[in-house]
Amino acid sequence: MDSEIQSLLYDILRSIEEIDSFFADRPKLFDDYKKDVRTKRAVERNIEIIGEATNRILKINQHIEISNARKIVEARNRIIHGYDSISDEVIWGIVVRHLPLLKMELSAMIEKSNTNLKK
Repeated sequence: MDSEIQSLLYDILRSIEEIDSFFADRPKLFDDYKKDVRTKRAVERNIEIIGEATNRILKINQHIEISNARKIVEARNRIIHGYDSISDEVIWGIVVRHLPLLKMELSAMIEKSNTNLKK
């Protein structure tokens, strides 16, 4: 795997882990999230990073197998360009449904790449 792609995959993984850390000491509850403006902004910023890194990966290799890659980039664009129309429900859906799957997928890709490097 290209070293730049691997670096970007790590950036995405770190952003997902940072989002997870916001809820490390408490359960993931939508009502709590909705009331916490700082956490909402931090989550949105990390989704922007995830989307930008995904976009850069696609520019290097448009055939890379990242589920919903285009939708990830679209979410980033929506947050940045349509900040006033972002719904808490959409962001929360990304956090609880999509990021855990993306994290597992990327962890497997990175592990596979690291295993191939050791051979």
